[in-house]
Amino acid sequence: MLSAAQNDLITRITPGKPAGNLLRRYWQPAALAVELEGARPIRPVRLLGQDLVLFRDEAGQLGLLDRDCPHRNADLAFGRLEDGGLRCPFHGWLFDRNGHCLQTPAEPKGSRLCKNIRQKSYPVVERSGIIFAYLGEGEPPEFPALDCFLAPEPYVFAFKGLIECNWLQALEVGMDPAHASFLHRFFEDEKQDAAYGRQFRATSADSEIPMTQVLREFPCPDISVESMDYGLRIIALREINEQKTHVRVTNVLFPQAFVIPLSGTMTITQWHVPIDDTSCYWYAIFTSFDQPVDKETMRDQRLKLYTLPDYRPRIGRFNDYGFDPYEQAHQTYTGMGEDINVHDQWAIESQGRIQDRTREHLGQTDKAIIAFRRLLMTAIRQVEEGEKPIMVLDGEQAMSMRGPATMDGVGPTRAWQEYWRNVDQRRRVGAPWACSDTVREG
Repeated sequence: MLSAAQNDLITRITPGKPAGNLLRRYWQPAALAVELEGARPIRPVRLLGQDLVLFRDEAGQLGLLDRDCPHRNADLAFGRLEDGGLRCPFHGWLFDRNGHCLQTPAEPKGSRLCKNIRQKSYPVVERSGIIFAYLGEGEPPEFPALDCFLAPEPYVFAFKGLIECNWLQALEVGMDPAHASFLHRFFEDEKQDAAYGRQFRATSADSEIPMTQVLREFPCPDISVESMDYGLRIIALREINEQKTHVRVTNVLFPQAFVIPLSGTMTITQWHVPIDDTSCYWYAIFTSFDQPVDKETMRDQRLKLYTLPDYRPRIGRFNDYGFDPYEQAHQTYTGMGEDINVHDQWAIESQGRIQDRTREHLGQTDKAIIAFRRLLMTAIRQVEEGEKPIMVLDGEQAMSMRGPATMDGVGPTRAWQEYWRNVDQRRRVGAPWACSDTVREG
């Protein structure tokens, strides 16, 4: 249980707040690359409580500026892409992607006003279908050489979805292995030909047992948490019998992502990115280790649940998350359909816009959440004291980071440690793109 002051410390992320200062030390997902496709590649972005405009100029280069024009504060998200930059429709002031004022055409001939105007701009880069932004001061950190960034374009797929609650409670659901046996429980298992791209539907590695069956029949995992140089590794063991144990290895990638297995050949790296204090987007990169991703299928699956252009859920608080009492009695534990994103959304949004952690009572299954909160508070303190927190990487550190390893499989009960590492190594050796070196231990 936290105090109210501690809860505020780790949840509030607007400019000047301690957690906001921390998150501004890292690259943040700002948009999907596909959002800038089409005839007018301009998008309003609200990120960490700041209003911004993201665009590609006529040369295809990315720019991210404060959204209010420095002349009379009109909205640059309605601007015109022309003459090498973004032009405000109010008086025609023109800005390039670095925030330089190029023209003030309504000013008298010979005016030098433009020379003294600079719109705040921010570094932006595109990685694996996501456009990342750096909102902090000074030089941004280097990108770690993770699987989701090393994999070539055909082997990755990116998507996102809106969540109407604080970023931290959205992130914490991903570091809780026990909840899947209840929140995502299905009373019947599907055939494997329908499992592609769907969480907990495929069989575990080295087994014919669907993950849904494992979660349903073995609901009390033995959970361990290890500190790593990237954050935390979480291992959940569900002993099937004296010979076989289900092993699931997931990771928390500091400060706000987790890396989990989708299937024996695909992983998910998912960030929970604050829009402001009371809403966030999840951004996910699906990384395949065997075949190129069937992006059309993956996108169609997800667009059944989210509407464009803002990636709002079709099922949510506004329609009781599709709750059906008959379904709850006969088909799913929640009665909220078969997509686990809906289940998660109900769980975290029902905690309130910002969870009141003064009222919670944590148990043994919450040990990863406890460890992460400690890590988060330590990093906030380090930034306040002028120190460098975890995962603010230089070039050498970034290139040496791999993985992180993740898997879901059924192996020998007495030798599960060696087993899960062998499964990860086997997948890497067989991948057409991945480094076959063993993922370095933190």
